[in-house]
Amino acid sequence: MTDSMIIVTKLEELSYARCFLDGPVGLVPTMGYLHAGHISLVRQARIECKSVIATIFVNPTQFAQNEDLAKYPRDIERDLKMLQAESVDIVWLPTTEVMYPAGYQTWVEVENLTKPLEGSIRPGHFRGVTTVVSKLFNATRPDKAYFGQKDAQQAAVIQQMTRDLSYPIKLVVCPTLRDADGLALSSRNSYLDIDQRQAAVVLFRALSKAKVAFSQGERSANVICQIVRDVVNSEPLARLQYVSCADYETLVELEKINTRALLSLAVFVGNTRLIDNFILGNME
Repeated sequence: MTDSMIIVTKLEELSYARCFLDGPVGLVPTMGYLHAGHISLVRQARIECKSVIATIFVNPTQFAQNEDLAKYPRDIERDLKMLQAESVDIVWLPTTEVMYPAGYQTWVEVENLTKPLEGSIRPGHFRGVTTVVSKLFNATRPDKAYFGQKDAQQAAVIQQMTRDLSYPIKLVVCPTLRDADGLALSSRNSYLDIDQRQAAVVLFRALSKAKVAFSQGERSANVICQIVRDVVNSEPLARLQYVSCADYETLVELEKINTRALLSLAVFVGNTRLIDNFILGNME
């Protein structure tokens, strides 16, 4: 572990600084505007690894043309102070030109796992995610990489990519961090006004009510999903985009919940799109 945090932007600088890190090395990829959820990943990496690398890069290729790339919240100075406080060894701040130089035309794509859920709503999103994460893996050469359960499909897709491309990296998926009222921490929560922030708790309430039904013996995926729909539809400021009850491994929609299931939803609160999920089954 180095004595102080090193901040690098160029690939050559990163490669040089990486040579001096003691292993194992943990990687925490982020798009910045850090919150306690990101910091929980950094702390888990610090517990498990001798050295920790964090990356901050708002990846343009995972945003569709109608999405919020331009207004995505950014505060690099604040982010760096937070990472310094957690004794991160290296922070890599690549530019778009470093990640996607002129003439760039190579993509990494996972096929089946990217088709449902977020993939059906946001075409091209996961191609951008897997491409940038593969580039982050190649550049930082971590032993472990840390992701959040809130983006469950993303974690599953990256896990598949890691296996398929034979990366010698262990993925660690950490629990979703929530505010006291249950709202999953997200950089996009900063878009919500006071009324919308209160309304946004409907995602947690809907998932919680469905989980209670599951714990009481309900195994019909349709019934579980209808519970979620009813709760979300009871909130005037919320608009449900989808709810899914899918096999945790394959993300194929279920009729009966006989194994681990991923219960997930996407909801618009005002113009802000929020996602969340619970795992139903033998992980809990």
